[in-house]
Amino acid sequence: MAMESALASTRVSIPSLCSGITSSHHHHRSLSFLSFPKLCSFKYCFRTISTVPFVVSASSVSPSSPSTSVAQSQDLKIKSVPTKPIEGQKTGTSGLRKKVKVFMQDNYLANWIQALFNSLPLEDYKNGLLVLGGDGRYFNREAAQIIIKIAAGNGVGKILVGKDGILSTPAVSAVIRKREANGGFIMSASHNPGGPEYDWGIKFNYSSGQPAPESITDKIYGNTLSISEIKIADVPDVDLSQLGVTKYGNFSVEVVDPVADYLELMENVFDFSLIRSLVSRPDFRFVFDAMHAVTGAYAKPIFVDKLGASLDSIANGVPLEDFGHGHPDPNLTYAEDLVNILYGENGPDFGAASDGDGDRNMILGRSFFVTPSDSVAIIAANAQDAIPYFQSGPKGLARSMPTSGSLDRVAQKLNLPFFEVPTGWKFFGNLMDAGKLSICGEESFGTGSDHIREKDGIWAVLAWLSILAYRNKDKRSGEILVSVADVVKEHWATYGRNFFSRYDYEECESEGANNMIEHLRDLISKSKAGDKYGSYSLDFADDFAYTDPVDGSIASKQGVRFVFSDGSRIIFRLSGTGSAGATVRIYIEQFEPDVSKHDMDAQIALKPLIDLALSISKLKDFTGREKPTVIT
Repeated sequence: MAMESALASTRVSIPSLCSGITSSHHHHRSLSFLSFPKLCSFKYCFRTISTVPFVVSASSVSPSSPSTSVAQSQDLKIKSVPTKPIEGQKTGTSGLRKKVKVFMQDNYLANWIQALFNSLPLEDYKNGLLVLGGDGRYFNREAAQIIIKIAAGNGVGKILVGKDGILSTPAVSAVIRKREANGGFIMSASHNPGGPEYDWGIKFNYSSGQPAPESITDKIYGNTLSISEIKIADVPDVDLSQLGVTKYGNFSVEVVDPVADYLELMENVFDFSLIRSLVSRPDFRFVFDAMHAVTGAYAKPIFVDKLGASLDSIANGVPLEDFGHGHPDPNLTYAEDLVNILYGENGPDFGAASDGDGDRNMILGRSFFVTPSDSVAIIAANAQDAIPYFQSGPKGLARSMPTSGSLDRVAQKLNLPFFEVPTGWKFFGNLMDAGKLSICGEESFGTGSDHIREKDGIWAVLAWLSILAYRNKDKRSGEILVSVADVVKEHWATYGRNFFSRYDYEECESEGANNMIEHLRDLISKSKAGDKYGSYSLDFADDFAYTDPVDGSIASKQGVRFVFSDGSRIIFRLSGTGSAGATVRIYIEQFEPDVSKHDMDAQIALKPLIDLALSISKLKDFTGREKPTVIT
């Protein structure tokens, strides 16, 4: 596919995946129901490795290069490329996220990849197997070539890479576990926008498929501050559009189907015949919005080919480098088009969406939104009956601290171990590896289980379809089906309703946001039980800290909490998942046991607490923000 001149002028060396238009998440997308052409393929025309100055980049491949589906045997030549430290490569458990233009700076990505290898014990990669994939966003193709060459230069034995560089984050975790790989690279900035002007990210997952622990990410950052050379193999680019194996001496790259291993795992977790009995019914309609992100590669093979859904059930099903001008974050704001369809006249029975790299999800019924906090609780409450993987019952349940207490009540009723952990999937992974945890979730649209070590968007959709299929398995044609709303309201009647909302203030000035948190910390240092906040009486206020029951590690300053005597909570956190500024998150929760009040609008039920949160935080004074960017 020819490059558009507009994009070529921006970055001559990197072709467009599909269209050359720049991305803007300020524009709304319209849902496009497409016929799923193959992902666009092209011949690479990347920059060559230059020696003056020393810069690591992807190299060009000529049209006459040999086919990568044929094994090649030749010596592997390793170059040592001098480099210097680059500031700003502080790495978290979500990896390193910056604007694309930052990563495109000379040696920026190469320095980080080499720093990673410098941080790992030799036995964790030498002659070993690593997985590589990503969400299809802009810059992934060039980045994949750089990563492959540096891996080869550092003695990795084999790289397993998804076709066209595509692998969802859950699929990377699944492939690592199935193939018993040493670890894997994920090229993604998750739910953040993609394109030349937007975001890119890289992270490393370890051998059980979990994000690298802080002990490693801290070492990576330390090594970025002292790096002096990059070890890189002098090999051509690998054609990632063709399945097959390419060999250079003792190093090989295998391009694999990005869906196969993940689909096999899903078929082992769920009863696909049960789900098919619902999805293929003429009186059941659903829409899955892939948001032009990575799950577009998985939606048709799973929902259409395996489960019998109609092709027009899949919206925005072709992964695009800029996510079709969208912000691939499955919430009520950025998936507004899907919300409008579900809330429209004669809307579908079920709707769902997933994010950039496929680890988040949003669940909707007809004119009904399921909060992520309720979603994980309802999955847990129904798992043993509806999902074969849990036929012996879950081992334990867990949620992130800001997530509502809905799951706590399920754990209590089912007499299951329960854990409240800081935000970050790694905390769940430790518990899973220790055999203490089966189902877990975060209010930030992340839900999952111990089938892998990442949250999993499609898994959550299949879990909900399983619950609906189980509830409707005896319904004859023409009978009214049990709906999403029916399932949720029955759950509330049993366990009570936890009204919950989250206010996000994105890209705030970091100084003002940090000052606000310090103001709140000062406030809690002076607080005591019984203090009055309007009509609310304080039970306790603190800055959440967590001691891991598996390894004894301590995580402190994980969120400022005000917990009141009636169980209501207000929580304040700064999020670092964006690539610029700070995101202030305010979480508001109130438990309501009275069934007659369960149908209240959450914003109305929570308004006194919301007003209190804005008042005590002095958010407007510190950030200048009048309104949140996103309300969940």
